[in-house]
Amino acid sequence: MGLRRVFDDLVRFETVLWNTVDVRLKQECGVPLGNLNVMMTIAATPGCRVQDIAAALEITVGGTSQAVDRLEKLGHCVRRPNPADRRSSVIELTAAGQEVLKRAGTVFDRELEKFLRVPLSVDALDSLGVALATLRAAASGEPDSGAELR
Repeated sequence: MGLRRVFDDLVRFETVLWNTVDVRLKQECGVPLGNLNVMMTIAATPGCRVQDIAAALEITVGGTSQAVDRLEKLGHCVRRPNPADRRSSVIELTAAGQEVLKRAGTVFDRELEKFLRVPLSVDALDSLGVALATLRAAASGEPDSGAELR
């Protein structure tokens, strides 16, 4: 299979996956996938800062700050002074944000099951995961993070 074909399949699949999950999340939970991504990162990162979200999602700090602003306006998160560095803030989910995350997480997991686990065998899904982690690490200049999935 040629590299252009792999590129097309990867990008088109990602687009279909993102758009479908995004529509389901908006319909069932009133939250777009971009917001859910940020909220999942906040929940998984103790002492979470804007820089942590930007690094985890590989997006700009400015774009991340705007995303956090939107979540704050919705009442899904709050910024608190960072006790370790007064120049930055720590971001936490509110009770409302945690509830949205819980409901949206169920929809998200269901959609991932349909798109990934149902059509692929366990071995194929594991191989895909390792391959994507390896490619992502190489593109980011990180050590091979795919090795931990093997």
